[in-house]
Amino acid sequence: MIIKNGRVFQEDGTFAEKDLYIEGKRFVSTKEEVIDQEVIDAEGMMVLPGLVDVHSHGAAGHDFSDGDVEGLKEILRYEKAHGITSYCPTSMTLPKDDLLKIFGTIEAIKDEPEAEVIAGVNMEGPFIDPIKKGAQAEENIVAPNAEFFRACNAASGGKIRLVTLAPNMPGSLEFIKEVSDEVMVSIGHTTADYDTALAAMKAGAHHVTHLYNAMPPFAHRNPGVIGAAFDDPECRMELICDGYHIHGAVVRATFSMMGSERMVLISDSMMATGMPNGTYSLGGQAVWMKDGKATLTDGETIAGSATNLYDCMRKAVSFDIPLADAIFAATRNPAQSIGIYDEVGSIAPGKKAHVLLVDDELNLKQVIM
Repeated sequence: MIIKNGRVFQEDGTFAEKDLYIEGKRFVSTKEEVIDQEVIDAEGMMVLPGLVDVHSHGAAGHDFSDGDVEGLKEILRYEKAHGITSYCPTSMTLPKDDLLKIFGTIEAIKDEPEAEVIAGVNMEGPFIDPIKKGAQAEENIVAPNAEFFRACNAASGGKIRLVTLAPNMPGSLEFIKEVSDEVMVSIGHTTADYDTALAAMKAGAHHVTHLYNAMPPFAHRNPGVIGAAFDDPECRMELICDGYHIHGAVVRATFSMMGSERMVLISDSMMATGMPNGTYSLGGQAVWMKDGKATLTDGETIAGSATNLYDCMRKAVSFDIPLADAIFAATRNPAQSIGIYDEVGSIAPGKKAHVLLVDDELNLKQVIM
C-alpha cells in the first residue's frame, strides 16, 4: 500500500508532505519494497500514528471486567473504528477468581482478528487505598501481592503492562522492588504523601494513574503524589482529558509544569462510551451517564469517562494544548510508558502500519492497520 500526498506527522513533531510505504502491515522505506501497490490519496489530510490508550475499561455497552469474550471483541472493534489502534483493556478491583477469568479473555481471543488492537492489559486494583477507592469496590481491596499479580499475568498470557497500587498500603515497596522488572508499576488511588510516593518512584514505580483523580491535591506544603511525579524525571502521568475530570486550565498547567513529553492522555472510558444516556455498570457498580458525564448513583463520584481517547486528544487541542503535544500524549508517550514504542506510537520504517487520516478540524476520516 502507498499513502500519497498527505502531511505526515514526524517523530520530531513536525508535518512533512511525503508518501508512505506499507508492506506486510509494516512501514517500509521505499516504493520498491511494496508488493501491493494499492494507492490511497491523502490529499488535504494529516496522517497520524494510530492512538495508544493504556487505560480504558470498556465501550459500546461492554466492560472488560464482564469477562465476556464477545463483549471484549465489541470493545476492540469500537476502539479501532475511533482511531485507537493499540489498546489496553483495564480491570477493576474484583475478587481474584473473577480477575483470573477476566484476564483469561485476552488469551481466548488471541487468534481472533480483533486481538491485533490489544497492546497489553492494565490491572487497576485491587492493590489500592480504601480512602481513595473512587468507583472501585472496597470489599475487594487487598494488599499488594506479587504472586496474586503473577497469577493474573499468567492468565492473560503475560500481557499485563501496567499495575496500579497505593504506595501507602503495607507491602507496597516490597511489591514494587519485586515486580518492577516485569511490569510498569503505577501509583494511584492513594492518600500517599510526597515522601511515600517519591520512595515508591525511586523503587521503580514510574507511572501515575489518572493524575489528580483519586489522590490528594497538589498543595503548597503537601505536594503529595503530584509533587513527587514532578520530581521523578522518569515518571509519566495519565490525564483524563474528557472535560469533566480535569479543568482545561489545569490540563494546560500540567503540560507546562511536567513537560509535554511526560504526559499520557487516557480515556478511562467505561461501557457507556458510544452509547445513549442511561444507567450502565462499572466493575459491578451502577453508573448513570448523562451527556458524556458518568457518575455513581450518588451523583457525585465520577465513574470513569464516556469519551474515547481520540475525542480526549481533540479536547486537549481545544484546551490550547499544541497539536503536536496532544498527538504525542496520545501516541508516543503512552507507547513509551508501557514499553511498546519500538512497535507503535510513531510513523517509522519497521513499525506496525497503524495510520489515521484526519482533516484539519481533526475529524477522523480513515483508520488503516
